[in-house]
Amino acid sequence: GGKTLIQYPKGKPGETYTVPSSVTRIENWAFYGCKGLKSVTIPSGVTSIGEKAFYDCEGLKSVTIPSGVTSIGDRAFWGCKGLASVTIPAGVTSIENQAFYGCGGLTSVTIPTGVTRIGYGAFADCLGLTSLTIPTSVTHIGEKAFMGSGLTSVTLPKGVKIGKKAFGGCPWQPAE
Repeated sequence: GGKTLIQYPKGKPGETYTVPSSVTRIENWAFYGCKGLKSVTIPSGVTSIGEKAFYDCEGLKSVTIPSGVTSIGDRAFWGCKGLASVTIPAGVTSIENQAFYGCGGLTSVTIPTGVTRIGYGAFADCLGLTSLTIPTSVTHIGEKAFMGSGLTSVTLPKGVKIGKKAFGGCPWQPAE
């Protein structure tokens, strides 16, 4: 089996880090609060990114989520204000609760066909996010999923179940 990255040393100098190629899982809280990190390279063998893995990494500008990742935990990228774009890999079926909450710098998000659920507050307070296409595979958008984001244009699948205040405070609102 592969290895798990448990913890990146918080005070470690340097702005970039390459996760070793033997790693298959990034553990919960692994990069928690590593504000100085600007770029993290995740190897192709990683399949799982744990809860709060990059929580409050506000300096993080670039992270490539490899195509083999099938699970991104709750609050994984919470408060990553510097993150400008994110491509969620095709194997992910659920965007967990508050996964990208408060990523104010996020201007581009690609949600793959195959995602069926967008969790509670998943992209809330993403002020830079102005347009989004939600694939037809999505059947459920959680409460406050995009609340307080900058969305002016959204393409929604027919029949999707939308939770309370999912688009609360957004310039764009779904048709009643």
